[in-house]
Amino acid sequence: MKNVLNDFKILLTPADASEALSISPRKLWSLTAGGEIPCVRIGRSVRYCIDDLRAYVQRNRKGGAK
Repeated sequence: MKNVLNDFKILLTPADASEALSISPRKLWSLTAGGEIPCVRIGRSVRYCIDDLRAYVQRNRKGGAK
């Protein structure tokens, strides 16, 4: 299995994005439809920017000592 976050890609397919976040494709679509994770549409294709995925993770970090 490749590590998609270390590749030189800036846009990921929905399958790669859901794998990178360790969530199901269905959950990714739900987060996209709810406006929590933005997507890029190129024609009929949907892609996810790595920086947007990282920002989503940072916004949703909880817990831990400060």
